[in-house]
Amino acid sequence: MREDLRPYWVKKCYLKLRYWYTEYYLRPECASLGPYHTVMKPWYVHISGNNIHIGRCFTAIGEPGSRVEVGVWGRAEGQGSIDIGDCVLMSPGSRLSASDEIILGNGVMLANGAYVTDSDWHTIYDRTVRDERPMPVRIGDNVWLGDHSTVLKGVTIGENSVVAARAVVTRDVPPNVVVAGSPAKVVKELDPQRGFTTRMDYFSDPAELELFFAAIEQEVLAGNSLWHWLWSVIYPGSRSS
Repeated sequence: MREDLRPYWVKKCYLKLRYWYTEYYLRPECASLGPYHTVMKPWYVHISGNNIHIGRCFTAIGEPGSRVEVGVWGRAEGQGSIDIGDCVLMSPGSRLSASDEIILGNGVMLANGAYVTDSDWHTIYDRTVRDERPMPVRIGDNVWLGDHSTVLKGVTIGENSVVAARAVVTRDVPPNVVVAGSPAKVVKELDPQRGFTTRMDYFSDPAELELFFAAIEQEVLAGNSLWHWLWSVIYPGSRSS
């Protein structure tokens, strides 16, 4: 990771801009958005549709070629919903696409490119209509969806389970297991007696956490000058000199 050459006050201005963008453009797209959200590059995060509820300490990381997308396309106006619990992480390129209902528990983590949908969006023989049967997706607390994994319609995943990279989940997953493959199958049992440290633990006191990181950033960036930072932007090669 490259050294951050911004003066502390410049970074503070950027973080305020990021927060303002989220509040001004993304909050109105949600039925509710909890406090202490961290939406990195929010201009690359797309939220659309009805009845989208997002809990506290939501983290989303947008990138130019890997947008985060949360969308509801209900069967009729006002229908369909997505309910995202507290302390959920959505990495670059992760997507939630709901026809009827998707529920994510607390502390769920979506790795790069992970995709969750509750519909095929059309039937096999008539590709102009959806299946009439709602098949909601429910993902339990502290579930980890690996890189480019896919969770398909009607699936319930039990708490603490892990979906391996590139796995395709087509049927229910019990709690406390690792699944892999296409279609995904149980490849490992986890021991819940060992206990799990979760994102809920990390964000147990979000206000104190914000103060902690602000103090660290102020100390680390204290010696940075405006002119040195501007020169590194104009002439990136100067970073290595």
